[in-house]
Amino acid sequence: MVQFLFEADLHGLLKLDTLIPNVPPAQWQGKAKESGPGPSPIGVSPMKPASRSHSSSKTPSKTPGKSGSKIQSSPTKAGGVCYIPNHSTLQMEMANFLLTKENDPAEDSPTKKEQQKAWAVNLNGFDVEEAKILHLRGKPQNAPEGYQNTMKVLYSQKMVPGFSRKKSRYIPSKPEQVLDAPAIRNNYYLNLIDWSSQNFLAVALDDAVYLWNYGTREIIPLLQMEHPDVYISSVSWIKDGDYLAVGTSSAEVQLWDTEQQKRLRTMTSHCARVGTLSWNSCILSSGAQTGHIHHHDVRVAEHHVAILAGHTHEVCGLRWSLDGRYLASGGNDSLANIWPCIQGGGGDSAPVQTFTQHQGAVKAAARCPWQMNVLATGGGTRDRHIRIWNVCSGACLSAVDTRSQVSSILWSTNYKELISAHGFAQNQLVIWKYPIMTKVAELQG
Repeated sequence: MVQFLFEADLHGLLKLDTLIPNVPPAQWQGKAKESGPGPSPIGVSPMKPASRSHSSSKTPSKTPGKSGSKIQSSPTKAGGVCYIPNHSTLQMEMANFLLTKENDPAEDSPTKKEQQKAWAVNLNGFDVEEAKILHLRGKPQNAPEGYQNTMKVLYSQKMVPGFSRKKSRYIPSKPEQVLDAPAIRNNYYLNLIDWSSQNFLAVALDDAVYLWNYGTREIIPLLQMEHPDVYISSVSWIKDGDYLAVGTSSAEVQLWDTEQQKRLRTMTSHCARVGTLSWNSCILSSGAQTGHIHHHDVRVAEHHVAILAGHTHEVCGLRWSLDGRYLASGGNDSLANIWPCIQGGGGDSAPVQTFTQHQGAVKAAARCPWQMNVLATGGGTRDRHIRIWNVCSGACLSAVDTRSQVSSILWSTNYKELISAHGFAQNQLVIWKYPIMTKVAELQG
């Protein structure tokens, strides 16, 4: 019984919506009593003159500056003048119970907890464990359709100190210089143009070779064939120096000193026109119409050091890798072969890889400068494809239809790109993004 009486007293003290007893009267109430008999001081407003009298049960609560005639009820009990608003919606009693319960170290059994939960639901109408001290009623409003948060950019962007937007590379759409080439032969299997490391361009015009100096824009006649029936079929610069190799339709390979404008030597080993040339240090490789490839050591008198027989038709494309270990060849038999470098300067060899997927003559071949095991080849009119190969495994990494015969391929040393030159039917230059092989730019002549 004592426990229940204590809980009753405690609940009585915690009730905040009742009058607080034994509170001394306010100052204005004492002055009202001293002024004489009159209306009950309970009904006098502290903000109004005391001479105004109102009913003992009703006191106007009209606020200055606001309209309305709402009447506020006054308590009938004398002796209480302080009012506390009703906080039942905030569940203050339940909050006090939960706060005092946290200090109780006793642990209840599961059965007792279920029984206490049932009692709390029956008495309070809700579970005590789920009660909240402050409860927000209602659901948050949804944003209207089409609403855009203008402050979102402040929280979604990542600011990086010193960040600068990368500018796109400018690629000119028009040529810087146009050169006349009135007598150049329109033959897909010949290689009549080559650019040197000294910025000299060599161009074969029928039976003559001309040099164009990029720095001075000067045109220099280099050679003229003695026989009018013989024409130039290929030209190729040595990697470092002023030496130019010239292949002719009479099966000769000539070596010229362009600075002295003097022919150094003539090498004969083929029996048909020499349509393609490629340097590997002092070794000059030449491909002929017979399908054979010859290696020439230009330092010695007996220049002919090796023969490569891997094509059944004319060899129209030759390209040594930058490290000088492998030679790529393409022919009119739709084959592309990979040859190893011959050590010791003699003997014959067989190709280490042969690619047969092209459906036309393979003239364009180029090794990737930053991935030495990657080779790009291009096919002729019947094929029109650029194919990327792994020369180690022999797998075709990708293939793209250019819709024109591919006459030349060159890899970029500054970007992961390659450029291809085309003949029939579009006669254009195309820059490709590697390895996805998408067009970066297309330049029309």
